[in-house]
Amino acid sequence: MQTYPLYIGGEQVETASQRTISLPYDGSAVAQVQEASASIVDRAVAAAREGQRAMAAMSNGERSDLLFRLHAILTREVAEIGRLICIESGKPIKEARVEADRGLQTLLTAAIEARNLRGEVVPIDGAAIGKGRMAMTVREPVGVIAAITPFNVPFNLAMHKIAPALACGNAVVHKPAEQTPLSAFRIAEGLREAGAPSGAYNLITGEGRALGEAMVAHPGINMITFTGSAAVGKWLRANCGLKKLTLELGNNSAMIVDADADLNLAIARTVIGGFSHSGQVCISVQRIYVHHSLADRFTEGLKAAVERLRIGHPLEEVTDHSSLVSENAAKRVESWVNESIADGGRLVTGGTRVYATIPPTILQDVPETAKAMCQEIFGPVVCVNRFSRIEDAVALVNNSSYGLQAGVFTRDLERAFRTARLLQVGGVILNDIPTFRADPMPYGGVKESGLGREGPRYAMEEMTDTKIIVWKV
Repeated sequence: MQTYPLYIGGEQVETASQRTISLPYDGSAVAQVQEASASIVDRAVAAAREGQRAMAAMSNGERSDLLFRLHAILTREVAEIGRLICIESGKPIKEARVEADRGLQTLLTAAIEARNLRGEVVPIDGAAIGKGRMAMTVREPVGVIAAITPFNVPFNLAMHKIAPALACGNAVVHKPAEQTPLSAFRIAEGLREAGAPSGAYNLITGEGRALGEAMVAHPGINMITFTGSAAVGKWLRANCGLKKLTLELGNNSAMIVDADADLNLAIARTVIGGFSHSGQVCISVQRIYVHHSLADRFTEGLKAAVERLRIGHPLEEVTDHSSLVSENAAKRVESWVNESIADGGRLVTGGTRVYATIPPTILQDVPETAKAMCQEIFGPVVCVNRFSRIEDAVALVNNSSYGLQAGVFTRDLERAFRTARLLQVGGVILNDIPTFRADPMPYGGVKESGLGREGPRYAMEEMTDTKIIVWKV
């Protein structure tokens, strides 16, 4: 069984403590990783500060070329990256390969955007005091960025933080989720082979709370970019001081299926949106509001479709649906399903746990106060409720502490755009599921779903500061 080191200052680092990584599906051991202590953070930050000076001294074109080289290296490794994603996260190998490809596309987009980093000419002489002067802005890197990434999309979401940070001249200290650090080692090895400055990227693995607290408190870190729970996001915001901060947090994604919707399309897309990676996606479909005239047909069609999904070991090619990240996660989801039924909801299909696997589960007519409706379930469960007027559906969607993305199915163009403007979310997907995300697009939420935006171009705006330069002519 392979043991994976830390990477600090471009070198492999071993520690006195190791931890076993297990396949979530059955708990079998797949690898060991070194565990960093809080004192390691000092070493990683010191290396990052050296690396950041080298990254900032590079031209836009040189940083772009570095990322293009990394892309070429990781493209050769894409099959192995997919395998690592599968065994560390438990998602089916078919989905893991898709994630590996998407991560490479995110990297490629950042490589292109590195060449487009720019400021602007400011028409300063529009003010009387500006007469005889010219002004321009430039974008400068913030410095050392702490990237804290989640278990559910370990490779692509890491790329969404690492690649833009490097593209605009920062250095990174990366702490992946405890359960899913393996694919990050391929990034570290790839950057070393690509010729990245020592310390430009530093990988530390270990217990999340201890390392996270050390990173938040460290004066050598200039920015924190975090994807994870709302509870941790709130703590980060309260304790990060004047560090820059981007937060991509939770959601209980809703979609509206209006009376004139393409029912077959809505059903087919919900199978993907509600049950990919066992629903462990921040924008996984969770709440579905269907016009009363379609509700029963929608539920019956969705039930038939999800019961055709093949449940099994994630490394088997035929598997469509596998485990959650842990048995405890599955137990929590099972308890929420049972609570929803006890509260008056109806179980249409699924709900019975086997170790860490919950089959695709559909609930109907669930009270809005049930956890499965008002909190983030992060499991393969969708709740189908009815509405009569589109205004009522919008009010139900908005009645949430979250606001990441929502989907609307309707053939009425005017109604679609009017509804999109009324929904209190960071993104609205028309005639598709809220789970849709093209990696170059701006991505982020409102309310308790987070702060700031990802997507390489938009992340680079978050990861740079604007400097104004004025000169008298």
